Amino acid sequence: MQTKITRLFDFPYYQLEKYNLQKSFSTKYNGKWESISTQEYVDKSNQFSRGLLKLGIQPNDKIAIISTTNRTEWNICDIGSLQTGAQTVPIYPTIGKDDYEYVLNHSEATYCFVSDITIIKKLNQIKGNTKLKDIFTFDNIDGEKSWNEVLELGKDKTNQEEVEARKKAVKPEDLATLIYTSGTTGKPKGVMLSHGNIVSNVLTSEESVPLELGKDKALSFLPVCHVFERMILYLYQLCGTEIYFAESLEKLTENAQEIKPNVMTAVPRLYEKIFDKIILKGEELSGIKKKLFFWAVNLGLKYEPYGANGWWYEKKLGLARKLIFSKWQAALGGELKIMVSGASALQPRLTRVFAAAGMPIMEGYGLTETSPVTSVNCIELNGEKCFRVGTVGKVIRDVEVKIAKNGEILVKGPNVMQGYYKDPEKTATVIKNGYFHTGDKGEIDADGFLKITGRTKEMFKTSGGKYIVPTLLEGELKQSLFIEQVMVIGENQKMPAAIIQPNFEYLKDWAKEKKINFTTNQELIKNEKVIYKINKAVQKCNTNFGKWEQIKVFKLTPDEWSIDGGHLTPTMKMRREVILKLYKNLYDEIYN
Repeated sequence: MQTKITRLFDFPYYQLEKYNLQKSFSTKYNGKWESISTQEYVDKSNQFSRGLLKLGIQPNDKIAIISTTNRTEWNICDIGSLQTGAQTVPIYPTIGKDDYEYVLNHSEATYCFVSDITIIKKLNQIKGNTKLKDIFTFDNIDGEKSWNEVLELGKDKTNQEEVEARKKAVKPEDLATLIYTSGTTGKPKGVMLSHGNIVSNVLTSEESVPLELGKDKALSFLPVCHVFERMILYLYQLCGTEIYFAESLEKLTENAQEIKPNVMTAVPRLYEKIFDKIILKGEELSGIKKKLFFWAVNLGLKYEPYGANGWWYEKKLGLARKLIFSKWQAALGGELKIMVSGASALQPRLTRVFAAAGMPIMEGYGLTETSPVTSVNCIELNGEKCFRVGTVGKVIRDVEVKIAKNGEILVKGPNVMQGYYKDPEKTATVIKNGYFHTGDKGEIDADGFLKITGRTKEMFKTSGGKYIVPTLLEGELKQSLFIEQVMVIGENQKMPAAIIQPNFEYLKDWAKEKKINFTTNQELIKNEKVIYKINKAVQKCNTNFGKWEQIKVFKLTPDEWSIDGGHLTPTMKMRREVILKLYKNLYDEIYN
């Protein structure tokens, strides 16, 4: 009898029975891909469970996992921990030691498994302030305990019956994981997700992803501590998809060429970087090659799905795919059927141009609190056309979405979290009458496509009493190749303005081409030609908005906004309060 999937650790057993892959997971160590089969995945997970039992792990204990990059060990730790009735606490590798201390203490984690020396160094500074009994590392590090010690403890199979009893005792409604939101303000919140929350999301999302069961390959890059990628990894296991873990952002295209993936997932920022690099390559061309390249790009920017632009456009698109877009595909392995995007809004120009190139990006919408998928674009579902540029697709089966009077998106369904850990008051403010209040504003069109129109908390009024939705302006401004990050400001001020981080990678190449001399970013952003170019992008944006919404003044920052710098959360969302503090001098220049 085939395994019925009701708990997260059922996925490996289902894959073993149905596909039994030779390469279930593959990670690159010392320049060489190393794979484990589904059977090894199941065996190692059981071995890990037995080792944990010998360490004294009890049901409802919390086990933290922190990894700089995605790797096979993470998944064995996850399944092995869940089988014992314990819960996993995945933690972002990029947060500071103080946040580590907060999350470990708040979750009351007793053991922690980490990838490498960079993380262990941070942890060693604060572990004395936590309830951690021990830390184990995936990499072999002198003076530190290896996770192999736990596997060694589990080699003895005499307590496998206890593992089976623990598994049997876990119910779908039981807590599976605490995921701490990266939070743009305040302390991170521990989102409580049950086995059933995530399982329901995986089983329903599978309908929207056109994977060839038991045959496709996936390239995983987005941190697996992010619920989006974690859910996707379970989905790949369900579909018998081989999973390869990318080494880093810099090696993403190299890894793609090596393994030739059919599917990959990422956040919009990554797709923007891929697109920027492609455009930079095009700028380096000359003559007819350059003209052809940008003819294809401009054609792609007008793309509409399902042949809506007519036969002549499709004819030209066929030629563009043959001459230009085929090279884009080759750069990412040549076999990509679909890319998936989540975590924040995707620029419509990227949706259009990649779909035109034959590598459609299917954008979805959801939050950690909704496990995460609420809606998603897909090419076709049950004979229906389900892809519309500028939307986040149709709401998935078994999930209900309604729009409140103030425009807020409310979600109800089996994917909605159990609540915030140790915070019933906060939980009660966001879950009312069974509906999770997302904090996002949206609308549903006549065909059932959901469109995000802003964040309720990020809207502000000018001193003239006019409402401004900064995310709409920011999204429009980021269509420019010269702008990488932008924050619209102006609450209680007479006008909206913008603090802009230029796309320095693109800008520097452009400046060299225009023979602009500079040695620092500071010099570059003061150059008249650079200011003129950014101003042109701002004016173009303004034409799409009412007079009261238009950006009247902007200032450029000389540094790049980053996670380490505090500007961005681990999922690349802006920390608005932090950015305002960091650039108070620019704010004062604008308004004083």
